[in-house]
Amino acid sequence: MNDSNQSLNVDTGGQRLDVYLAGAVPEVSRSHWKGLIQDGWVTVNGSTCKPNHTLKAGDEVCWSIPGEAAAEPQPEDIPLDILFEDDAVLVLNKPPGLVVHPAVGNESGTLLNALLFHDPAFHALGRAGIVHRLDKDTSGVMVVAKSDASMTELQRQFKARETKKEYLALVWGHPPPSGRIETLIGRHPVRRKKMAVLEEGGREAISNFQIQEDFADVALLQVGIETGRTHQIRVHLSHLGHPVVGDAVYGRARKNKLLLLPKRQMLHAAKLEFTHPSTGKRLSFTAPLFDDMFQLLERLRNS
Repeated sequence: MNDSNQSLNVDTGGQRLDVYLAGAVPEVSRSHWKGLIQDGWVTVNGSTCKPNHTLKAGDEVCWSIPGEAAAEPQPEDIPLDILFEDDAVLVLNKPPGLVVHPAVGNESGTLLNALLFHDPAFHALGRAGIVHRLDKDTSGVMVVAKSDASMTELQRQFKARETKKEYLALVWGHPPPSGRIETLIGRHPVRRKKMAVLEEGGREAISNFQIQEDFADVALLQVGIETGRTHQIRVHLSHLGHPVVGDAVYGRARKNKLLLLPKRQMLHAAKLEFTHPSTGKRLSFTAPLFDDMFQLLERLRNS
């Protein structure tokens, strides 16, 4: 098998994800599919799932099978900006440019490699305890599990929408003072590597926003998300007509040039709130902006 992306649309629901794939692609064993699903090589409607995820009619299952030469992820000495750590969880401020999980084209130099180096305990966990993701060029706060029990509980909280996630996004133009965006999001019908707002067939996606600061050509938004779809904020703000500044995928060329042109999308996961999986205490973490976004905002404020 090669490592190119493949996909299927589910005709009849009710099957487990690993059982469905083993039947659809019988040359790959069910146990191999289980490992691929756990390692993030399979998505359902753009999101990773567990092997026992129950499929529904209309779901899009995408997968990529790494080549035989794909190596086991190795520990790498990559600095981590740790906001909090105990025996159950690690909370960090992910820098822009850091890929969260190895994939085709990014087999090393990821957050997973950094976690394996930071603490050998992560070797015993699937995906090194990673329970949610940020895009490569999105910065900000993430929580990682340090035990199987913590991983199960955090995955439950994310799925049940018991976590609270707030982002800061610098966008083009002048959006309304506040608003709620509620759509379906799924794979773009033509450009399969992109996500898009769909009329039918996608998954529910809800974002709430309000303006924090207004400038001449751009605005700083606080965005809270009730769902965690792939590229959700970037897709929603582009759909609104106010794409994230610096977004090369969902943005478009602008006549108005900023004093400091960003090299990545100006999107930062500023706050994450969750319940500690061991103590039951509600925790809230705020991650400071990285220099590129901080400097751009300072220039806008002073211009």
